[in-house]
Amino acid sequence: MAITKLEQMFDLLKSKPKKRISVAFANDAHTIEAVYAAVEKGIVDATLTGDEAFIKKICAEHNMDAGKMEILHEPAELKAATLAVQLINDKKADLLMKGSLSTDKYMRAILNKVSGITNEGAVLSHVSIMEFPSYHKLLTIADVAIIPAPELKQKIKMIDYLVGVSKAIGVEKPKVAVIAATEQMLAGMPACVDGAILAKMSDRGQIQGCIVDGPLSIDAAIDQESVQIKKVTGPVAGDADCLLFPNIEAGNVFFKTGTKLAGAELAAYVAGARVPCVLTSRGDSALTKTYSIALAALMAK
Repeated sequence: MAITKLEQMFDLLKSKPKKRISVAFANDAHTIEAVYAAVEKGIVDATLTGDEAFIKKICAEHNMDAGKMEILHEPAELKAATLAVQLINDKKADLLMKGSLSTDKYMRAILNKVSGITNEGAVLSHVSIMEFPSYHKLLTIADVAIIPAPELKQKIKMIDYLVGVSKAIGVEKPKVAVIAATEQMLAGMPACVDGAILAKMSDRGQIQGCIVDGPLSIDAAIDQESVQIKKVTGPVAGDADCLLFPNIEAGNVFFKTGTKLAGAELAAYVAGARVPCVLTSRGDSALTKTYSIALAALMAK
């Protein structure tokens, strides 16, 4: 049975082997709080790279026992990120997390051809689960942070990631909506063309384990009243589990509007590397980061 609240991931993880998270440059209070909360909940063990004195100072200020987490002293952020990634390569950690360093530096460590954690030809994509007070189930979405303008082949891989996450939270056959500005098939709009191709590929079994429909406007994907008014048919309309956005602008605006104006909570990670990589904003709350750790642990092999 599919879970409907992000906090239910914690219960799911209790039946799975505990993973170890490696945190790249954990010089950030929210990151440390999130990791500590995940350790306290028993869902991960943790190794933090960064300035040891700063990390212990934050722990003391927030009444956290620093001894419950391994701390590897490396005050230079790029070296700390490289060290965190090396722990993955040395099989000493199962998932990675960004601390207080910019996304480009974090991704540079992940993608490094010599010391990184990606295989040749890998497609990396940012996948999020969003919990909206106004929607009847969790929504899994991509991509809001990594791929600016995905090509068709990338979208096929992104669907695979979306479906994997959706199944991990208990959805047996996820319904994937390929989002465009309209649910009408307009040949002059690339998002519509890709949506139609992906839907037909799904119909013919070329994309398996899910139901894909597109193009669908956002209201036709998630709102039953709009579906009835517009007379949109199909099993995905008004009941989507997953949203595949046509480009990063569309996905990012939906993502931030949902969290800042619609009261949505979220969990997010980067799929496609050899291990799940937690990627949240430096401004995200400790709770969002804890949910993201839980999602990455759920997706770890």
